Amino acid sequence: MAETEADGTKMANMAEPQAEPAVSKSSKKSEGHSVFSWLIVLALLGAWMSVAVVWFDIVEYKNVLGTLGKVYDSDGDGDFDVEDAKVLLGLKEKIVSEKEEEPTKTAGASVDHNPEEKPSGESYRETGNEVKKDEKPVPVASYNEGSTPEDTPENKAPEMMIEPEPTVVPEMASDLTLGTETSKLQRTSESLSAHETTSGITPETEVKKKKPNLLNKFDKTIKSEINAAEKLRKKGKVEEALHAFEALVQKYPQSPRSRYGKAQAEDDMAEKLRSNDMLLKAVNTYREAAELPDAPADLIKATLKRRADRQQFLGRMRGSLATLERLVQIFPEDIALKNELGVAHLLIGDNKGAKRVYEEVLAVAPSDGFAKVHYGFILKSENKIAESIPYLKEGLESGAPGTDDGRFYFHLGDALQRVGDPTQAHEWYEVGYRRGHFASVWQRSLYNVPGLRAQPWWTAKETGYTDLVQTLERNWMTIREEALAVLDANSGLFLPEDENLRETGDWSQFTLWQQGRKVGSSCQSVPKTCALLERFKEATTCKRGQIKFSVMHPGTHVWPHTGPTNCRLRMHLGLIIPPRGCRIRCTNQTREWEEGKVLIFDDSFEHEVWQDADSHRLIFIVDVWHPELSQSQRHALSPI
Repeated sequence: MAETEADGTKMANMAEPQAEPAVSKSSKKSEGHSVFSWLIVLALLGAWMSVAVVWFDIVEYKNVLGTLGKVYDSDGDGDFDVEDAKVLLGLKEKIVSEKEEEPTKTAGASVDHNPEEKPSGESYRETGNEVKKDEKPVPVASYNEGSTPEDTPENKAPEMMIEPEPTVVPEMASDLTLGTETSKLQRTSESLSAHETTSGITPETEVKKKKPNLLNKFDKTIKSEINAAEKLRKKGKVEEALHAFEALVQKYPQSPRSRYGKAQAEDDMAEKLRSNDMLLKAVNTYREAAELPDAPADLIKATLKRRADRQQFLGRMRGSLATLERLVQIFPEDIALKNELGVAHLLIGDNKGAKRVYEEVLAVAPSDGFAKVHYGFILKSENKIAESIPYLKEGLESGAPGTDDGRFYFHLGDALQRVGDPTQAHEWYEVGYRRGHFASVWQRSLYNVPGLRAQPWWTAKETGYTDLVQTLERNWMTIREEALAVLDANSGLFLPEDENLRETGDWSQFTLWQQGRKVGSSCQSVPKTCALLERFKEATTCKRGQIKFSVMHPGTHVWPHTGPTNCRLRMHLGLIIPPRGCRIRCTNQTREWEEGKVLIFDDSFEHEVWQDADSHRLIFIVDVWHPELSQSQRHALSPI
């Protein structure tokens, strides 16, 4: 009851409105005047304080705007102004980040003294992974920074790269099946664990990019015109954008940003028209933009980086190298540019130049993973095996951008194998496989067409090339007689193996076809053999293989290694085979040759050879296209 009464009292009190004191109109008016007066006073004080701040340099105005620019710069010009305010207020669309911010590849070679690039007659070079039908052969000891592990008419693999001097573990467990992981590779080594946890760019290691300042003082006064042209380009209206930027360059010939926009529009137009001539115009316009007076440093860097990239794309490696050298001169503290310059030297086969660049980088940035892994790569190519290992290993473990590359896993594993550490070599091959660089732990070729049947050993029936196999086996004695005549004559046609695949011994070869091309002078010495092969296009047109004689003397051991591509199969016809001591292992199966018989295997799988007989071994090697490759694929793939 008490509760009810109390509640009732509360409700009554709440229901009764409290009387408010009356307020006259005059008092309200005077209060309003008072507030208004204070606002006027505060506004005047604020204005005079602003004048004082700027007049007496109490605050550095440019720094304040610079800070605002970082936070509120919506149009990518590096400052905060009226255009940015319009974007923030929703009165204008935000422009997407500039194309020039994208990282570019390198190229490279000697200084380009030609101020202008001249058009060439070659067809437009493709970007990305597409097949380049006009591409030059892939030499076995060169470096290609942009390599990818896939090779298809739609997805073309890298241009040039090292034919590995691979290594694999002869003592690998015999029960390891293709493409499977062994239990002993479950992150058992510290190096493997470190690599797994540090590979790739983590959010902690990512450096936030500062937006480039592409406008000088004058360009800021015509910013609205530049933005209008840029908007057309960003919307894919290539022709309109090019006309707009051409008009700006005509109107404002000293505007770096207008000329840079013209170069970008020409670049876009070249891609649309698939025109080398148009791309060369862009290359020259990029140079012009960078050379204009008062060009901002960020614009110079973006412009010349893109120029170097486009020069490399066109195969103008030396011009690209010259551009990168100029960049490094302008920005000597930029480690990333020096790293790109090192790659540019590698791309033209100038390992000494690259080595010098990476030594300079490591002197000032000893933990730079990119420089380490490339420096290790160079040491390995110099056959400084033990010295290369820590650089390759630490570079991979750094997880730095540009280090997660199949070539580095390949050569680190090979180096470890050669210094007698097959277990750790196997672990790194396993990591390379898990990271998608190898088709399997056993199959470590780097120029691959995905989806092709993969098995180490083949029969003639499985290849579909039974006619070729039967022809070789029926005529093996004729082939042997011609080879022996060349060998016995000491003609010098048999040349020592030069890919550093031998641990010990003497191994020489005499080549008849190379990269799908007949060596006419060689065929003059063995005319019957060449005549037999002429009609077998699966062999003579195989741009990714050879046809050759191979002689191996007693005491020879060939390191475990893999060929460069899964696009071919390799036939061995036995010509002179000692009764004991000669054998070949492919994956975990070891076989022996027979005179007059053909062995067929896929040399993209790890294989190893021993010659422990008392006399020499002579075989005839015939590479053929993988039978599952179509004619169009065979035509499109680049030579190796």
